[in-house]
Amino acid sequence: MIDSHTHLGSCRQDDAELVAAAEAAGVTRMLTVGTDSASCREALEQAERFPQVYAAIGRHPNEATGFGDRDLAELEALAAHDRCVAIGETGLDFYRDRTPPDDQQRAFEAQIDLARRTGKPLVIHTRAAEDPTIATLASQAAGVTVILHCFSMPGRLDECLEHGWYISFAGNVTYPKAEDLAAAAARVPDDRLLVETDAPYLTPQVVRKERNQPAYVVHTARFVAERRGVSYEDLEAVVERNARAVFGWD
Repeated sequence: MIDSHTHLGSCRQDDAELVAAAEAAGVTRMLTVGTDSASCREALEQAERFPQVYAAIGRHPNEATGFGDRDLAELEALAAHDRCVAIGETGLDFYRDRTPPDDQQRAFEAQIDLARRTGKPLVIHTRAAEDPTIATLASQAAGVTVILHCFSMPGRLDECLEHGWYISFAGNVTYPKAEDLAAAAARVPDDRLLVETDAPYLTPQVVRKERNQPAYVVHTARFVAERRGVSYEDLEAVVERNARAVFGWD
């Protein structure tokens, strides 16, 4: 199994303990995601330490205040690291008034361009910003491999699939009130499906009282397999194949 999106540096446990627990659960590859300068550098360090870990380098929309040429140059330099396999997470987040929308948009567009220039996939965060996120990707991300992390737009699933974007489900798909997400998880074509933890957030329902970690992606995967009417092993093969194709890891 794989975890296509986690934040090792935000988890309380020691990195080595998290990776060992994931490996014991059958999770052989994980992508740890940077959201600002410090966490991007930390993600690369973790990817250097553990062969199971790869890094994504980006500027989260809530960390994009004042984004400019210097920030982009830093991302470009970090993205050149051979353990960086993706750009992001980036996108738009209008749920909280933390970052001016213009700054978010500027950072978003810059990272789309960076993904295109580097040939790396683009990891998307969107919250309370469905229309402008989809519009920006549709108009500017042609030819870029797009991953909709922690998919949260079940009503726009068909539209997203028409663009060829990958759909990644986190632990919230397992929540009893998220029936629309669960229904979407049942419909995504095999070749566009990924699973993730977004740890330490969005712990799957069966272990919801605990803090999330990469090992718990297996609970989300089991739920998604159930909803799709396939075995866990079949789903495991699907998402492992997709992750290799997207991230280029072995």
